[in-house]
Amino acid sequence: MHPLVKPALRRGWRDLNTVQFGMTPAHAMTLGPMDTATGSFLDLLDGARGLPLLREEGRRMDLPDGHVDALADRLTRAGLLDDALGGGPAADALREKKDVLDRLRPDLASLSLYSPEPGGAIGRLAARRSLRVQVRGAGRVGALLASLLSGAGVGEVDVRDVGRVEPWDVAPGGLPVESVGERRDEAARQAVRRAAPDRPSRRRDRSAPPDSGAPGFSLVLLAPRDEVGVHAPDPFAAAPLMSSGTPHLYAGVVEGTGIVGPLVLPGGTGCAGCLHEDRTDRDPAWPRLVAQWRSGKARPVTPCDLALATTVAGLAAAHALAFLDGESPSSAGARWEVSVPGLHWHARPVWPHPACPCGAARKAEGEHSSTEEEPHETMAKQRPSTERPRTAETARPAGTWRAHV
Repeated sequence: MHPLVKPALRRGWRDLNTVQFGMTPAHAMTLGPMDTATGSFLDLLDGARGLPLLREEGRRMDLPDGHVDALADRLTRAGLLDDALGGGPAADALREKKDVLDRLRPDLASLSLYSPEPGGAIGRLAARRSLRVQVRGAGRVGALLASLLSGAGVGEVDVRDVGRVEPWDVAPGGLPVESVGERRDEAARQAVRRAAPDRPSRRRDRSAPPDSGAPGFSLVLLAPRDEVGVHAPDPFAAAPLMSSGTPHLYAGVVEGTGIVGPLVLPGGTGCAGCLHEDRTDRDPAWPRLVAQWRSGKARPVTPCDLALATTVAGLAAAHALAFLDGESPSSAGARWEVSVPGLHWHARPVWPHPACPCGAARKAEGEHSSTEEEPHETMAKQRPSTERPRTAETARPAGTWRAHV
């Protein structure tokens, strides 16, 4: 192990015996009491030395025997210590790709904030390169969403859509103006490649039809250009994903309202069918309205201003990456909505409905869904589950506490 105090957290002294790591309430922690010699020793925890060399440095600084190991253990249990050589073989392979790692260093620093185990951040980042994600929809939201996921290190990002790029599809970071007139899905795939020209070679699965359950995909993101598909997700369109147990996340813009969620874990959280059943319970006219909306003439240009589309794509990408990294984002079983011009985000829960055949309601009552038998590949499956020390007061080492900032 080559100990490294996480550089993502700024360090400052609250008084002569207490050091604070981090500035913001979400991650700031304090450590104390700490003497001057130990405080000076912290500067040596820069990832350049292994523990044997650090012990020698400690002896030169007249630190007691065992003090260096005790400090490293204390920082590790507080989630403040990284390992400059940790993360396993996949992380080692990523370190050899200097250009790739340099491009992803801000993402790596961010991952270190909520990856408590040493080497965990680069392990997660390296594992992203083995994951496969599909984005269905290549409009202003979908194309940018796909590019964001590719740029954040996801190894394969496939995009599916029909038609050709229109002038109103163009957006910074998504489809460029030069792509107008090209096939929409191919133009989006080119944008994905531009976002990460160093990504691994794409694994093509030509045996699976475009709208299948997408076996092997860790996550499918549904970002329809059709407003009705955003406001009232079609349960039948998601049926192959439900039957194959593929997690999927909805995102889009409808009439100046941006929507992210729900993140559907088949058989575990509320799905499009649950949403439809709940709305029908609350409004008997809902099925009649949806039928009229779906059968009506589609508008070629819909209200979807650039800033709102970019906001939705960014939030959807953040939720998708959190899920792929093994976390549980707040969109699981909920829809986050924001409308112009007020731009106030709020969440609407999507409860499992007993009339929906997805089985999530039965699981909530203690039964287990059959879709759990073959979970899809995510970081949660690839790495051991670790409890974050910061979430439990009892897990923190003595003298360590959350900073009131």
